[in-house]
Amino acid sequence: MAQSADKMSLEVVSAVSNSSLFQPGFSLLNFDEHTFLFGQKGWPKRSCPTGVFLLDIKENELKMKPAFFSNDSCYLPPLRYPAICKLRDNAESDEYQYIIHGGKTPNNDLSNKMYVMSLISRNSKKPTFQCIEKDLDGDVPEARYGHTINIVHSQGKSMSVIFGGRSYTPLAQRTTEKWNSVVDCLPSVFLIDFEFGCCTSYVVPELQDGLAFHVSVARKDTVYILGGHSIQNNTRSPSLYKLKIYLPLGSPAVTCTILPGGISVSSGIVTQTSDTEFVLVGGYQSDNLKRLVCNTIVLEDSDIQIVERESPDWTPDIKHSRMWFGSDMGEGSVLLGIPGANKQLISDANYFYILRCKGEEDEEELTAQICSQTSSTEDPRDSTPFEDSEEFCFSAEANRFDVDDTDTYNEDDEEDESETGYWITCSASCNIDNNTWVPFYSTEFDKPAMILCSRGAGHWVHAQCMDLSETMLLHLSEANVKYFCNEHIDLNKGLQTPKKVVPLKKQPMKPLRKKTTMKLTSPAKKSFLRRLF
Repeated sequence: MAQSADKMSLEVVSAVSNSSLFQPGFSLLNFDEHTFLFGQKGWPKRSCPTGVFLLDIKENELKMKPAFFSNDSCYLPPLRYPAICKLRDNAESDEYQYIIHGGKTPNNDLSNKMYVMSLISRNSKKPTFQCIEKDLDGDVPEARYGHTINIVHSQGKSMSVIFGGRSYTPLAQRTTEKWNSVVDCLPSVFLIDFEFGCCTSYVVPELQDGLAFHVSVARKDTVYILGGHSIQNNTRSPSLYKLKIYLPLGSPAVTCTILPGGISVSSGIVTQTSDTEFVLVGGYQSDNLKRLVCNTIVLEDSDIQIVERESPDWTPDIKHSRMWFGSDMGEGSVLLGIPGANKQLISDANYFYILRCKGEEDEEELTAQICSQTSSTEDPRDSTPFEDSEEFCFSAEANRFDVDDTDTYNEDDEEDESETGYWITCSASCNIDNNTWVPFYSTEFDKPAMILCSRGAGHWVHAQCMDLSETMLLHLSEANVKYFCNEHIDLNKGLQTPKKVVPLKKQPMKPLRKKTTMKLTSPAKKSFLRRLF
């Protein structure tokens, strides 16, 4: 396979502050060459109630400034693993908005809503967004995450195309042991008329298996789907699909063609380097094997070419790391990260690199960012413990707002959560490792279950390290009892149930003496009494 001649460079980025707000599955919004973080860790706090931040890099240091919403905006929760793409009035327009669909809330609930975000105020000290929820009708896609959304243009019309993703097992099929398990969504193609919100689903025979965390790029009326992971078969399909969307005056039509030359990859990162050229980096080619090969994707009018290109000089830390993560920074650059030392108590300690996929002399502007910005972050519990377990989207631009440091977000103003982190060393026998941990209880998602020890001021311990059964863990979480960890069990009672309080018997109050009414005596009766006595 021919290789691209462009040389890629890898630069080290020093550690940044407030990195605990970045979590697996967050997304990036780029407006006017400025990058905003969306999908922060946890629910927004008072310092930035919107949960959207302006990212600023100066001298390899990251600063975060809160962004604001207009008064007529709807509420937008921080969503992980949503599908995101740009929406333009036409293919040549410079003005655009962002479409956000699906994703996970901090409570791990899945969303089926669609939002439209636009930047209405470009004030450097107070960037303001407008967020509108789009009403959908018809074959509305079910709540999902890990899917993609693209915009196609045909016959003067535009439509959004949604494909893939994962959702929770239907309620009728859930069991106690697998209550929180996920499944691949059906391989249906959804077309959404954005003007009226009408949704139509299409089933094409070429798409047999569901896919998630795949790569999708679009040009004009065609969407190319590459790679992805099927949780049902635990495979990464090397197939390359070409979806052709026809938008005549009547009903739309969808055709699918299977093309040769696909790549077996999941959670790949795509950055656009020109109008017709993209670069694919990162991802995994098997459960515990990173994909260190890079490729150039060239889109012509009705054809796609994927060629291997020379990879950068990966550092030993990247080569030996079990996992890596990253996201498109725009303008042909990608931010990559690897976890820090395994013994660090703070799980947010990561090392970052900037991968530049084109030379500095190439400064042509991109007319459209037509690749889907789906959070290409596979959920750790969906396949293997090493598969994208810490992967998240992160981005920053070289151009930035010139803002005073006084407006910088300072996480120190927030509540200190380091003492209750999930990846602490809870005891001398603690064996919970951020890089190798797998769910032990059926109620666990992407973090280990913890329980509060009531000794002294209290401290958190991992339920698995305390050898608690799932039945006991559920009992302790539901009952009003105190728990003491294994190190403090000799000093306190293991379980202290509240003493039964005998209800006091209320003595009935003595009835008040009733006053009898005096009866008047008639004169005849008085005379009779006088004679009697």
